[in-house]
Amino acid sequence: MNPKIARVIGDIKKAKTKITEAQARLRELEKQKTELENAELVAVIRGMKVSPEEFEAFLAARRGEPMSEPPDTLQTKGTEYSQDEI
Repeated sequence: MNPKIARVIGDIKKAKTKITEAQARLRELEKQKTELENAELVAVIRGMKVSPEEFEAFLAARRGEPMSEPPDTLQTKGTEYSQDEI
């Protein structure tokens, strides 16, 4: 085989290997980013000190979904909020 062709074939294999490694690294970085974002969201939600039921009601209200059992008021950090304020 022509040495130039063999060299190009070798370069192609190296490039494909680098691309595969870069794609794997990208997937890992994206996974780390998602995990960090999720951890941040969990920390924010826990910092709100609301019950799971109150948080579920909040999310349902934000999505415009009807709540299964709408509470009259939601209590957060000692302050009451009416359903209209949320």
